Amino acid sequence: MSDLNDIRVFLAVAEQRSFVAAARQLSMTAPTVTRAVGALEAELGVQLLLRTTRQVSLTSAGAVYAARIGPLLKQFDEASEEVREQQGDAAGLIRINAPLSLGQRILPDIASGFRVEYPNTAVSISLTDRFIDIVADSFDLAIRISEQPKDKSTIWRKICPVRRILVASPGYLAAFGTPKSADDLDPERCLAYDEDSVGETWELSNGSSTRKIRAGHRMAGNNGDLIARLAENGEGIALLPHFIVDASLSDGKLQQILPDWKPPQLWLTLYYPPYDKLPIRVAKFSDFFESYVTEVQPL
Repeated sequence: MSDLNDIRVFLAVAEQRSFVAAARQLSMTAPTVTRAVGALEAELGVQLLLRTTRQVSLTSAGAVYAARIGPLLKQFDEASEEVREQQGDAAGLIRINAPLSLGQRILPDIASGFRVEYPNTAVSISLTDRFIDIVADSFDLAIRISEQPKDKSTIWRKICPVRRILVASPGYLAAFGTPKSADDLDPERCLAYDEDSVGETWELSNGSSTRKIRAGHRMAGNNGDLIARLAENGEGIALLPHFIVDASLSDGKLQQILPDWKPPQLWLTLYYPPYDKLPIRVAKFSDFFESYVTEVQPL
């Protein structure tokens, strides 16, 4: 009987048309993926994939096998999940995507704590500040800091608001002066925290007064910790989540400025693929995550 893991690997390669992409999706090495497909082909006695230097494609036998075995494997997984849910078992792999700075700070303790309570689970964590396609990249959930999601194809769950503040180094403020209002902010010296490292528009409000500042003319980056370090170096003023700069504020490396001028509210949010019902392992992790960030280590 064919190894289910080898079948899963084959289907991933067939979908991705790439051994490397399938390995990335499955959190495996490319040689391991190649061996799994080879083992399946050897057992079936047919070639399932055509390999060239540029692409991977299905043979006619591979196309038939993928079309027949894919739905069967899905039914098998759904039946297994249903039995686990009836027993309250949170077993299985959870693939999580999260922002780099947030993930490094909180996910190690969350993942370890969750595994203590649910030892039959496996956790795979991918960190990136890029907005991923949760369905195409095969994640079970994604953690994001953002405004209200606009993607109607995903499910999302608000966890808590994330406070952002304006900061600058003492050296910068000594050299260029401390702004008294948003009108004093020099766009040339505002650091952009942007996914594409190009620029961002700050929208700041103080009562009925609002201002827009285009940041990133001279310096931009796609990671909050990077921008915080640049601000510490005196490169300019940054608008960042408080949890990224709290240690620097305590150490005096950064100072908050213009506390009365506030940006639009962002939320820590969990995104899910369009499940009919959350798998029990995903639901349990979501509850554990929310309890941690709201009670154990609030942001």
